[in-house]
Amino acid sequence: MYLSSRGGLLLLILIVCIFAVTALPDLYSQEEVVKAKSIGFEDTTIIEFENNDNTAEIDTFRIWLGSDTNFKSFKTEKGWTGEKTPQGVIVFTTSNPVQPGEVVKFGVKTDKPNPGINWKALADTDKQIAVGKTLVSVQSDVGSKSVVSTAGVGVFDSSSFRLIPEKPNVGANMRVTGDNFAANHKLDFYIGTKKIQSFETDGNGHFMFTSSVPKDEKADRVDFKIVDSEGNEKAISLRLGAETGITTQENISLTIVGIPSVVYRGEALKITGTGPPGKTVTATVKDENDKIITTLAVEIGLDGKWVYEGVVAADAPLGKRSSEITDGVNTLVRTWTVESSKKIEIIPTKQKFDPGETIIFNGTAKPNEQLEVVIEDPQGTEVYSKFLNIDSSGIVNIEFPTIQSSIEGTYVLFASQGDDIDIITVGLGELPEEKLIVKPDKLNYSTSEKALLEIKGPPSATVSLLIVDPSDKNKFSDTIILGPDGQTHYELDLKGYGSGVYTAVLSRANSQTSEVFSVGLQTGSGEINAKTTKTTYQPGESILILGNSAQNMLLTIELMDPDGKVVKTKDSFTNKDGIFSTDSFRVPLDAKDGTWTVHVKSGPNFDDVKISVQKSVEEGMTIYVDSVVPSTGGKIITLKGYGAAVSQLVIITVFSENDEEITELTIVSTKVGDFSTIWVADKTVAPGTYTIKAVDAHDEAETTLLLK
Repeated sequence: MYLSSRGGLLLLILIVCIFAVTALPDLYSQEEVVKAKSIGFEDTTIIEFENNDNTAEIDTFRIWLGSDTNFKSFKTEKGWTGEKTPQGVIVFTTSNPVQPGEVVKFGVKTDKPNPGINWKALADTDKQIAVGKTLVSVQSDVGSKSVVSTAGVGVFDSSSFRLIPEKPNVGANMRVTGDNFAANHKLDFYIGTKKIQSFETDGNGHFMFTSSVPKDEKADRVDFKIVDSEGNEKAISLRLGAETGITTQENISLTIVGIPSVVYRGEALKITGTGPPGKTVTATVKDENDKIITTLAVEIGLDGKWVYEGVVAADAPLGKRSSEITDGVNTLVRTWTVESSKKIEIIPTKQKFDPGETIIFNGTAKPNEQLEVVIEDPQGTEVYSKFLNIDSSGIVNIEFPTIQSSIEGTYVLFASQGDDIDIITVGLGELPEEKLIVKPDKLNYSTSEKALLEIKGPPSATVSLLIVDPSDKNKFSDTIILGPDGQTHYELDLKGYGSGVYTAVLSRANSQTSEVFSVGLQTGSGEINAKTTKTTYQPGESILILGNSAQNMLLTIELMDPDGKVVKTKDSFTNKDGIFSTDSFRVPLDAKDGTWTVHVKSGPNFDDVKISVQKSVEEGMTIYVDSVVPSTGGKIITLKGYGAAVSQLVIITVFSENDEEITELTIVSTKVGDFSTIWVADKTVAPGTYTIKAVDAHDEAETTLLLK
């Protein structure tokens, strides 16, 4: 059991909704759709949810605390599982949803007693039903329904009660709280000989209620009494203070402070104000079409002050909001705008483009700053990169032309300005698939830094993050819940990380992706030996750059045109064996003919590789890698070509970096000289650079493949 009996704890019940975050299916307040209450003892809290939505089956609850309180542990009912995210959110899920009218309970332990618990109820994992916040009340048995009694003794010798404040004034409000009275008993509260009100104790014999001193009482000594039906009483004799005129309900005006003109998704809000003590501030929130989104309520304290704390949901609809805020007498109106917290927002003009079309992206970024744009094809190869100068409007337009032979599948656009990154997917020839992506904000870090990983996957999905150290040992692992947009920022503390190259591995079910980063690497003094796999390239072709130098050394690689202008720069590093490679360089489509230079440098050392760029080449046979698709058995690689002898045998041979023959494939070309085949590279085929040669009766061709 989480709960046990103890007197002397204050009872405070407050149910509020999360701030104006998302429209509901109807106009009812969120408290009516899902009722929540939490009951606690010391550091343990039971939170109970009741599904009052006649149409929704709730299968997910998310709960989180304020910034100064943390979860220590949790328990669930049978059939539910719980998971705590790095952001401090506990996500409860089940395969047997809570039906309308049903109740589910969860237990949590926190580092501070009686916490306020924020919550969100979801159907089908990601469809929001309701959000809210509940504060703790004190009970001995969750969910029990006790019969209130008026018969028998209700006041004992051990009974006691007190007033808050201890010395009230005439006309003032006060709290009355007591313990060790009869459980579930109806009692009366007197001031002198006047019965002020009746109330009920809880299952522990505890009570707390709000009352006030009548204005016609004299500022003199008077008895405050708790009396049962048999005349037994417990009394406190106090001298009343004179009426001050500032604590009465009529003399504290309704005010509100803390609503900014713009609020952002995911932002924490603290709104305060004043009002008549003992009353309730109610806010009715509407969208820009004057449709009610939600209603929230906050109790005003005895000092005439009230506080609301909440978090704007990450999936809150954008746009203008207005709210009528009232204490029942006075009404205030406030307006604000919900905006995205993302500094970069770019989307494709459509989700699927056909080969040969130009893929177009539109959006906004931080004005008057340079935006770096990189596009990767379905094989993870960089096919486009550019720095865009964003003007004062912040408007972004990106156009990426494709050709009929472009690889079909999901393309990924990375847009970054400093630490801000946006990741966008789009499909060519098919709708984009939900890919796992992890992207460090830079290549090399010092041990005093925190690596910022941009992570993308299915909306609201749970993914696993694993960090592998330079010795191929697991260094760190965590479980992450993605936001409603499928994206999240993750800070990785690098304290205690030694110098070397690390791998961030992101996985979910049978899907997995990885990205490398380095810690503590420096530029070196070792000799650099660089090369490319070809000496002649056409515009648009990818350049595979390989080489070796001292181990664990930072490198800078530049591609320069015949005029010596740097058209692309990329940082890289050598691994523990001193090897480096990159396939992220591509000859620009508008490249001029001539001798281009690949410049590789580290510290005072460098090496230049000269390549020739020609817009037209002699006709002949061509072979290329069309796609690389991961499978349970390894990788399925589609090889295609053209220009072969018509309807003739084509022999394709795959060689390793050591010129060892890996496999030989045989295919017959078509009536126009095209050919296509598949190489299934099983798990015994190690990552590396492979040379693929095609030979027919009259000609031969080759290409390279960097297998990751």
